[in-house]
Amino acid sequence: MNLRRPEVRPNPALASSLAGAVLWAVLAVPPIRRMLEATMTAQMLVQIPLLALAGWLAAAAIPRGVAAPMTRWNAGGIAGLLLASLASMPWMLPRMMDASVVDGWIAAAKYLCVPLLIGAPVALSWPLAGFVVRGMFLLELIATAFRLGWLYLAAPGRLCSNYLIGDQLRLGRYLLAVGVILCLAVTWRVMWGRVRVTRPGC
Repeated sequence: MNLRRPEVRPNPALASSLAGAVLWAVLAVPPIRRMLEATMTAQMLVQIPLLALAGWLAAAAIPRGVAAPMTRWNAGGIAGLLLASLASMPWMLPRMMDASVVDGWIAAAKYLCVPLLIGAPVALSWPLAGFVVRGMFLLELIATAFRLGWLYLAAPGRLCSNYLIGDQLRLGRYLLAVGVILCLAVTWRVMWGRVRVTRPGC
C-alpha cells in the first residue's frame, strides 16, 4: 500500500501575486508612507517604483480567461505600454507629488493608479513586446528622466511647497544619473547582449 503523500508543487503565480499584495500593504502603512514621502527623491525614485513593482507582481494573479482577451487587445504590448506611459505622467509632476502628501484622495489615487495602470500593464505587455516597441518605451523613459532632471535643476525656485530646494536639486541630479545609467544599460544590451526580435504572427 502506497502511503506517500501527493507531491505539492509550488504555484509561482500565486506566490508572485501574494508578494505584490504584501508589498502594497507594507507601502500603505502610515509610518512607511510618511518616510517615503519625506523627500522628493524618496517619493519619485523609491515609493512610486515600488508601487509599480507591487502591480507587476500582482499581475500574475489575473485569470487566463481575463488575460486572453486582454492579450488580443494588447497586440505586441503596444496598448499596455502606452497606457503605462500615459498613467505615469501625472505622478512625475511636482504639483501631483506635492498634493499626494497633503491630500488623502490624491494619495489614494496614487496607491491605486500606479500599481493598476503602470505596474500591471507593463508586466502584461513586456513579454508581448518586440525589440522596436521595447526600445521606444525605454527611450521615452530615458528622455523623461533627462527632461525632469533638467527641470528640477533649472527651475528658479521651489516647485513643491512641501519640499526644500536642496531636495529638488538632489532629485534633479539623481534623475540625470538614472538617465545616464539607462542609456549605458540599453547600449550594452544592444551591442553585447541577446536581442529578441518578435516576428509578426509569432
